[in-house]
Amino acid sequence: MLTDSAQFLDRGGPALWAIGALSVCTMALILWKIWHLLRLGAWRGRHAEQAVALWQIGRRSQAVALLAQRSSLRARTARAAMATLMQRDADTAREECARIARAGLAEARSGLRPLDLIITIAPLLGLLGTVLGMIEAFQALQDSGARADPSALAGGIWEALLTTAAGMSVAIPAALALSWFDSVTDGVAHDFEDIATRLFTAPVPTPAQSVPTGMSPENAPPAPDVP
Repeated sequence: MLTDSAQFLDRGGPALWAIGALSVCTMALILWKIWHLLRLGAWRGRHAEQAVALWQIGRRSQAVALLAQRSSLRARTARAAMATLMQRDADTAREECARIARAGLAEARSGLRPLDLIITIAPLLGLLGTVLGMIEAFQALQDSGARADPSALAGGIWEALLTTAAGMSVAIPAALALSWFDSVTDGVAHDFEDIATRLFTAPVPTPAQSVPTGMSPENAPPAPDVP
């Protein structure tokens, strides 16, 4: 099987070998990015939502405690916003929350630039390989003179076109993956903005707002709608 793959790559020349290496890098990058987003908790937000609901009804200590051991992007941002709101004035807390949110988004978007570069380079490599192959085919046709074999010319052309097809086959999955990753990070950014807005606009708690005896933050009733 390896021999067949090597023969296929040899037909397209150096450009096809470069595209083959690029395809391996693309697959590795996509798999790494999925693992990276999973590790960051890009699809987890339940505990952050519960903590924000507790914060909105005045149970601030319970909200902070609920996020104490959580490491997802939304939980980290919400916890940082809560901590700064409890220690500093609103303007300073807002700036600190924005800084932490930007850092989280930068972490979530890491690795997307190489994928974008692959989308641009792969078709260009394929086109370059095709142009070089066509030049070689027509040079062979010129050298053959009157004894030109149309079948040999056709064979040289289709082998040259392999690189264009290979470049597109690498760029298309990479573009789909990049669009998906962008949608995930856009969702995280939207949730960051929603969390910050709800925390900063929450009413000031009163002493009467507390969790009943024996009730944990996870079992606390959901926050009522705040007009």
